Amino acid sequence: MTIENLASRDKKYLWHPLTQHKLKKTPLAIVSAKGALLWDEDGNEYIDGIASWYTVMYGHCNEFIMTAMTRQMGKLDFVMFSGLTHEPAIELSEKLMGLLPKKQAKLFFNDNGSTAIEAAIKMALQYYHNNGEKRDTLIAFEDGFHGDTFGAMSASGLSSYNGPFEDFLLKVVRIPTPQEDNLKEVKDKLLWIIRKNECAAFIFEPLVQGAAGMKFHSAKGLDTLIKICQENDILCIADEVMTGFGKTGKNFASEHLVHEPDIICLSKALTAGMFPLSITSCSQTVFDRFLSDDVEKGFFHSHTFSAHPMGCAAAIAGIDLLNSPEILERRRYIEQAHKNFAVLMENHEKITEVRSLGVILAIDLNIKTERYGNLRDILYKFFIERGVLLRPLGNTIYVLPPFVITNNQLHKIYDTISEVLETI
Repeated sequence: MTIENLASRDKKYLWHPLTQHKLKKTPLAIVSAKGALLWDEDGNEYIDGIASWYTVMYGHCNEFIMTAMTRQMGKLDFVMFSGLTHEPAIELSEKLMGLLPKKQAKLFFNDNGSTAIEAAIKMALQYYHNNGEKRDTLIAFEDGFHGDTFGAMSASGLSSYNGPFEDFLLKVVRIPTPQEDNLKEVKDKLLWIIRKNECAAFIFEPLVQGAAGMKFHSAKGLDTLIKICQENDILCIADEVMTGFGKTGKNFASEHLVHEPDIICLSKALTAGMFPLSITSCSQTVFDRFLSDDVEKGFFHSHTFSAHPMGCAAAIAGIDLLNSPEILERRRYIEQAHKNFAVLMENHEKITEVRSLGVILAIDLNIKTERYGNLRDILYKFFIERGVLLRPLGNTIYVLPPFVITNNQLHKIYDTISEVLETI
């Protein structure tokens, strides 16, 4: 009897995300993981240089988090969150409120990043509906990405994801990201949009547009835009699904700002990749707009697995680790190592720009290509063959490793990037 390997079994029934199956080869079958390392079914080892879509920030199979989840599993596995509550959700809310910007007052649980955004958009639209106003327009950045459900997709500006659905989306008007040299232009466009539309919310990825290629924008400029929106009674939604939990050098990217968002969306590193869970937090002002003797003014939105006790247990353990001495030391080391490598690379003839913020490093290559073009495949294959998992975005190579990555592992990633630059 022939025993098929995982890759062959996968091909029979599975449909993978972000994949054109007619063109792609069989995916790499991973059988185990620990810390910053992955192992495939043939025993090959790989450094996870992107923390598996920036989620497992405390490392794969983190024993502290697994112990917390196991303990919770033996006490309360799952119970619906409508009409009931439980200690893990309450404890998580208490811990998270100690970290979030002070304007945040209430937490709403969802399943993943997209649904956190979906809830935020619905909150914003209903916030005005409950006040007898019809506001039908969202403001968003060009090239932003907020998820794949319809509201989140509407706010996103990447045609590679939205193309077939453009005629079915919510009304969204877009502005460029604020840079040092274009703030007046962006401010003028924002003010014009506000005059011409009934705007409900401004949604943005604070400081870093992840899926766009780890593109950075000005904190001062973003602060100015938030101030303008809030002065015009427009809610501001910070999508911290990618940026949250220490990646930009602070616990949340919104901490780089003076003007705080009204709503914040969290997922990914919230549970360190251990469990699908997300949160939409909001200010007391937003929450109060839903309080009424009219039951229909409540927020009638729900997910079956909201506030799952095991997900909450993972998140509580992650928060305990986030600012522990050990993790803070690793965060500081990675940040400085990125800066040092950026200095070495900034004048390379094959690089147009290299930038870093916190534990995020991004390198734009001086090569034009489509987002999912041949260059991306060539780079991906090169890295995998050398035991490094990176997932380039078009002509952008980015590194966003788990906090627990070792010095040697991190520098192997840098060495592999340097090597690929000599071959392309």
